[in-house]
Amino acid sequence: MSAQDPTKIRNIAIIAHVDHGKTTLVDGLLKQSHTFRENQAEMSQDLIMDSGDQERERGITITAKVTAVQHGDYRINIVDTPGHADFSGEVERTLNMADGCLLIVDAQEGPMPQTKFVLERALEAELKPIVVINKIDKSGSRIAEVEDELADLFLELAVHEDQLHYPVYYAIGREGKAWASVPDDALTEADLTPLFDAIIEKIPAPAVEADKPFQMLVTALAWDNFKGKYAIGRISRGRVKAGEQVVLCKKDGSQVKAKVELVFMSQGVSKYEVPEGVAGDIVQLTGVGTAQIGETIADVNEPEALPTIEVEAPTLRIYLGPNTSPFKGLEGEFNTSRQISSRLQKELETNVGLQVTDDGIGFTVAGRGELHLGVLIETMRREGYEFEVGRPQVVTHIENGVEVEPVEEVIIEVPAEHVGTVQMELGQRRATLKEQFASPSKGVTKLVYEMPTRTLLGMRNILLTNTKGTIVMNTLVTGYAPIGAALEQLRNGVLISFETGISTPYSLQNAEARGTTFIGPAEQVYAGQIIGLNTRQEDMEINICKAKHLTNMRSSSSDGVVQLTPPTIFSLEQCLDFIENDELLEVTPKSLRLRKKNSTPPNAKG
Repeated sequence: MSAQDPTKIRNIAIIAHVDHGKTTLVDGLLKQSHTFRENQAEMSQDLIMDSGDQERERGITITAKVTAVQHGDYRINIVDTPGHADFSGEVERTLNMADGCLLIVDAQEGPMPQTKFVLERALEAELKPIVVINKIDKSGSRIAEVEDELADLFLELAVHEDQLHYPVYYAIGREGKAWASVPDDALTEADLTPLFDAIIEKIPAPAVEADKPFQMLVTALAWDNFKGKYAIGRISRGRVKAGEQVVLCKKDGSQVKAKVELVFMSQGVSKYEVPEGVAGDIVQLTGVGTAQIGETIADVNEPEALPTIEVEAPTLRIYLGPNTSPFKGLEGEFNTSRQISSRLQKELETNVGLQVTDDGIGFTVAGRGELHLGVLIETMRREGYEFEVGRPQVVTHIENGVEVEPVEEVIIEVPAEHVGTVQMELGQRRATLKEQFASPSKGVTKLVYEMPTRTLLGMRNILLTNTKGTIVMNTLVTGYAPIGAALEQLRNGVLISFETGISTPYSLQNAEARGTTFIGPAEQVYAGQIIGLNTRQEDMEINICKAKHLTNMRSSSSDGVVQLTPPTIFSLEQCLDFIENDELLEVTPKSLRLRKKNSTPPNAKG
């Protein structure tokens, strides 16, 4: 595939709520367009586009990916976007590369909060939508109801009347099948040809000016050890050749001259070199080393900047700084403030939804939600960084002289027997119930609340525990409201290690009588480390390094083997949810430790 006629190019974004089958459908498009040889490993692989470790482990898309397939004479560029609102920066910056979108909706779940969020963004960007109702083979699929729900959603979000006329297709993404009408039997032989044809017929060719001077907005960056930085974007006018002189229009208004070394295009999961890129195509340029997302690469003689991408403001911030615990420097490779600073600056180049402020020794990192910040923390941890983070706080700002905070819509689906539990927890958090109705086809009750982001913190874990893991919860930032009254601490106090040493089964048995433990026997602990959750409201210091006092007296009741309950092990997100304002989370490549900010209690040993 080389540079070609812009009328034979189609640029589409694939958008959906998390887990509705976007990435799986892209797998099918890649395989059925003969992008890979029959014996290539990708032909037997799932989630081909989710290349990151965390993406595979969590089963979600975190960063938008660009790929391309050839269908007959047509080149189809596909942008696979994340479904989580936490990665909305990824969605917002990549939609401007597309002319149309495939909206994937689960045939059982129907439109969900993130469906609404991504569709609203796509319609604002004037993308032509094609709806794909996926997973129609599910036992609980309710195709007719989902079609009605989609019609209501389009009516609410459409920017103009044309957007209310959208084609609907039906698919089983996992099996690579699609139909233009509901099939009588989903087991019949089928492939994704109807979808390929729809993309070519229904999505417009890019509206471009091929004969004007070159201009391209940088919407993504990639990097490798061989060619350095790749500036990725869609050419909005003109063409670009390898070896050509260009001008980079920076965000501050300055202009930097550069030379395009090589031009690449995507093909499946790889890229290949081409002599030139034409208007309408998505290309990757090397040589423009200082390019940042949102800047314009343009012709030397007419260096005009395109409008920069507006990304929604962060809603949560955390303190992130060098580790100050007694165990600092023992488990991480990079632990100084300077090393952490340079890593965060590197992250800012590609993570457009992130903001970092230097606070002297540590940093305030602001993002779009707990998952957004959690993914960054986990990535740094895996790269060998050691640091500490504080409790997530909401980002407030002043509007008309009033301090306002983000407000979220919370949609909860839960079996009827747990509705009372959910209502009680959300009542304590001053949430407003907007809607409640039973959904017989799903066998659950649906509750829609509105509540400040601040009162949401720590709620997901509590609800998962109290509903025995049956709750499905989705949130979406809907706006801002004047800041409300502070919440009382809803969590019990903690058990704090009284001294530094190694935990013993004998002492842990005593700790279990006071509450839930977070560590097992023979673990290194330090004074001030949180080792459990108290059954009472106040914090309690406890000595868990004390061995049993040996005497020559024996008794049948006390000399048996100590039976301990397995400790509760928190994930990274659970730790962030758990900590209060006077506590910190110590993050190292090997451990997650909770502790009090004042690491050494007043009367501690160690």
